[in-house]
Amino acid sequence: MSTETVTKVVTTHRLAEMKARGEKISMLTAYDYTMAGIIDAAGIDMILVGDSAANVMAGYQTTVPFTLDEMIYHGKCVVRAVNRALVVVDMPFGSYQGDSKEALHSAIRIMKETGANAVKIEGGEEVIEGIERILTAGIPVMGHLGLTPQSINKFGTFSVRAKEETEAEKLYNDALLLEKVGCFGIVLEKIPAILAEKVAKAVKIPVIGIGAGNGVDGQVLVSYDMLGLTQGFSPKFLRRYANLQEIVSNAVGQYNKDVKSLDFPNDSEQY
Repeated sequence: MSTETVTKVVTTHRLAEMKARGEKISMLTAYDYTMAGIIDAAGIDMILVGDSAANVMAGYQTTVPFTLDEMIYHGKCVVRAVNRALVVVDMPFGSYQGDSKEALHSAIRIMKETGANAVKIEGGEEVIEGIERILTAGIPVMGHLGLTPQSINKFGTFSVRAKEETEAEKLYNDALLLEKVGCFGIVLEKIPAILAEKVAKAVKIPVIGIGAGNGVDGQVLVSYDMLGLTQGFSPKFLRRYANLQEIVSNAVGQYNKDVKSLDFPNDSEQY
């Protein structure tokens, strides 16, 4: 990878160009300054400040309890570290559903207070009024279809979505609608690969998959999952590129032993 490729700032326009020339788009989540800096320096194209922070950072079972203020806090931390990647912040549950004015207010707060490049919203036709209002303010919006974790209480399961014809047809039509109103991209989560590829071919905007096969324009994973910091979550689509839980655990255990045995600090580690 050339230096120019790594350092060139990623914009929504550049993402569209990447799709047009068939270049795959990489995306990972980040929630804090240190991790965001590492991810950005590695050349990842997009960083998602996901409401998955509710799970991996705050210990909630679902993303539903996370607040707008909490998302803004994590967004601020991430943006401070990023020089190249396009930063997208999730709009949390309750900050946009059912009230387009509230949606606009929430999106403006995220953009003004975090300095992020875009927001992401779960849902299709049912939230389109809020998306349109946000777009009128010049705020880039990324859609999210398929398994939408904020709706887990409605679904009652984290199973693959859109396997039945009716739901698959709705998802396809929702994707076309999101493109039509002006979304710059769409995340498709945990849906059949054939359907995801069909959507990616039907729209000109980038389609990023998570558990949606390789026929889409790019991929996203939760960084804590792919780095092996979390171990209790092992869906079929997750590839672990490291086992940091074991590495950190061993390091902390050794530190504990060294402190108790008076091995740390030694003479060279004192003033």
